Amino acid sequence: MDFKEAAKLGSCLSKDYAEEIFRLLATYKTISSSEAASRLDLHIKTVQDFLEDLFSLKMLDREEVYEGKRPYFRYRLKTNRITISIDLTSFAHGEEVNDTRLKMRIREKKNARIKFTTSRSNDYISSMTIWMGEGRNRAERKINLSIPQGKFLFHLPFPTAEFLSIKEIMKKASVEDANIPEIVDIVKVLIEFEVIESA
Repeated sequence: MDFKEAAKLGSCLSKDYAEEIFRLLATYKTISSSEAASRLDLHIKTVQDFLEDLFSLKMLDREEVYEGKRPYFRYRLKTNRITISIDLTSFAHGEEVNDTRLKMRIREKKNARIKFTTSRSNDYISSMTIWMGEGRNRAERKINLSIPQGKFLFHLPFPTAEFLSIKEIMKKASVEDANIPEIVDIVKVLIEFEVIESA
């Protein structure tokens, strides 16, 4: 189950009426939206949306039946157990963490509207504040950094310095390869905010 599916399921399970609908699904061989809605005194659209969400998550089967000329769906459970399992390694930007990405040469952009705040020990950046917009519409975005990110940015070349690759900066900053995903993540953010430029 990917994160979006898990979030959708979590949203379903958080509804006040979720337990009662599941009780009906477990009790009845098949049930329609109108039957469940009338049984629980809920609006039919509310129940229909809920059942359709469960169907899209492959937790229900549905069968189209006809009452006169009017078709409707009857739903039944496909499983008697729900297990949420999310592979969090998919968030590690695996597709971005490769040799080509690490060879990207970067430096701080000239006149970037950013303030770096160093740690008390003065050997890494603890946070940064980025200013966006102009005049009264100007807003600031503060980002607190992990220690590996802070060490990396402490060694980021100045706008007048030569470009260095991400890998070279990591080596200068003594940042381990295990921290590559979070380094790539903060570089991506700073490129989006036009704080870093690449050669």
